Amino acid sequence: MGKNIVEKILENHLLSGSITPNSEIGIKIDQTLTQDATGTMAYLQFEAMDVPQVKTELSVSYVDHNTLQTGFENADDHKYLQTVAAKHGVKFSKPGNGICHQVHLERFGKPGKTLLGSDSHTPTGGGIGMMAMGAGGLDVAVAMAGGPFYLNMPKVVNVILKGKLQPWVSAKDIILEVLKRLSVKGGVGRVIEYSGPGVKTLSVPERATITNMGAELGATTSIFPSDEVTKEFLKAQNRESDWTELQADDNATYDEVVEIDLDALAPMVAKPHSPDAVATVEEVGKIKVDQVAIGSCTNSSYSDLMRVAKVLKGKTVHPEVSLVIAPGSKQVFSMLAENGALADMIAAGARILESACGPCIGMGQSPSTNAVSVRTFNRNFPGRSGTKDAQVYLASPEVAAATALEGVLTDPRDISVSAVVEMPIQFKIDDSMVIEPNDNPEAVEIVRGPNIQPLPVNEALPASLSGKALLKLEDNITTDHIMPAGAKILPLRSNIPAISQYVFSSVDEQFSARAKENDGGFIVGGHNYGQGSSREHAALAPMYLGIKAVIVKSFARIHKANLINFGILPLTFVDEGDYDKINQDNTLNIDNIVAQLDNSTLTVTTDKGETFQVAHELSSRQKDIIKAGGLLNYTKKQNQ
Repeated sequence: MGKNIVEKILENHLLSGSITPNSEIGIKIDQTLTQDATGTMAYLQFEAMDVPQVKTELSVSYVDHNTLQTGFENADDHKYLQTVAAKHGVKFSKPGNGICHQVHLERFGKPGKTLLGSDSHTPTGGGIGMMAMGAGGLDVAVAMAGGPFYLNMPKVVNVILKGKLQPWVSAKDIILEVLKRLSVKGGVGRVIEYSGPGVKTLSVPERATITNMGAELGATTSIFPSDEVTKEFLKAQNRESDWTELQADDNATYDEVVEIDLDALAPMVAKPHSPDAVATVEEVGKIKVDQVAIGSCTNSSYSDLMRVAKVLKGKTVHPEVSLVIAPGSKQVFSMLAENGALADMIAAGARILESACGPCIGMGQSPSTNAVSVRTFNRNFPGRSGTKDAQVYLASPEVAAATALEGVLTDPRDISVSAVVEMPIQFKIDDSMVIEPNDNPEAVEIVRGPNIQPLPVNEALPASLSGKALLKLEDNITTDHIMPAGAKILPLRSNIPAISQYVFSSVDEQFSARAKENDGGFIVGGHNYGQGSSREHAALAPMYLGIKAVIVKSFARIHKANLINFGILPLTFVDEGDYDKINQDNTLNIDNIVAQLDNSTLTVTTDKGETFQVAHELSSRQKDIIKAGGLLNYTKKQNQ
């Protein structure tokens, strides 16, 4: 029987388990990446493992999130990251060099390799044929220390692309179509593997847009073949030697198949407040728009921004629209500056931002009150823009640029300019902002500012769990709900006592205080709990507040793994109707918890005298991690 691409890569990296459906496997990780919002904690965790040098083929520490320096905190964290990277064998990408996923695709990604990143959009690397996955920082720290990365063997969904995109229809529209069909939880437990004749019509940056936003499906990752298109991209990056062909066998089998006719697609948007609330631009109509933001790791490539420049050239942004543009990397920024495209954008009235995540994570450029903001980003969760009542639409760069000129949501097919942008034969290569690790690591002194607090560590699982249901939530609670981002909160990522004050602050401002008053407790929720970002702070900060277990209808993959990593028990209702038995402030009890873990289900009792069953779905290894109080305790115990 033939093999698909996912099976080939996993079999080549398999350290434990077997490639059978839903079984736990451990795989070797070739490369890792971190970014500064999650990286400080990842490197504190790596230091706690007492491993002198990283054991991966390549590890890169990027600074792209916390670049707004309104106080000492972010700059201090950057200094810590640079010195800890120098000491432990990690490359350091300085602020201004670009967004981690864009830079990694350009300069470091290799087809057929595994990449683990402490950012949920790490699957961007699938555009170049990598098995690239997002994870919590602790999982990345373990991988840097040479440990396996564990996951349940995912199902593989084959998305067959047929035909060719029409002018002004883009890769963003392809992934929006996939989201429309599968939803934000349709990829859970799955890898999306693209194939078909339409693949060869897509450049590597276009493929990367699709795999990047595949994270919004809840998928483990997404991946394209490595073919002649991949080879040409790497050749243009002076990295042709990194290329290897990677294709599925002709008789490869898949768990599910989806077909998309590229010829039939039209420009689309995701409406507020979910990436799967997809409609065509024509269906939404010409709504008035206040802000347009172009960039992010989804749509900030050279070819994306060249198309934007073509639309804007010789024209002027609508007087009632604020347009901001952020090139994805120093490479892109430099090339736009040298060929005149940057001047065209500025002349049109665009405000140019640094090469960083910026508005995508609420780090500046928040819209005005009740504003409509059209963004080329990947998420439009409520409040993520920094303005609670903003209406955020997700769109392609072409739709965004046309909209900026017209002042209303606009189909770019109505604009009479050419949509064609040729990929460069040679990209501008300048890696001077990537700092190599020190050749004499013993001489490096790691600099720790006052914002970097000691790493909190959980205690071993007690004999029983008892506490209040501190919060009851609905479906699709995101990690933005649990641990908000933005310019006020992100600088506290290295200070868990401080950042814990903001847990669920956008949902219930009293949650943190209530958790402390009750010495922790339980969280109850609906389906797809923890979707979105890989930020482990959404598990680490609740652990610090004493959260003992989370009981929901279903979990998003990365967040469930993060809960386990920090010793919080992830439980699901056996009968979803039991969700209605629990009210906020009810007391819940799970007696003989250690013994009950040996079963697939546990019994929960309430202060109303009711009982119900919950499932844990933990592997034997994960049970031991929970019993130890988290992965760090478990790892230390294994090394004794």
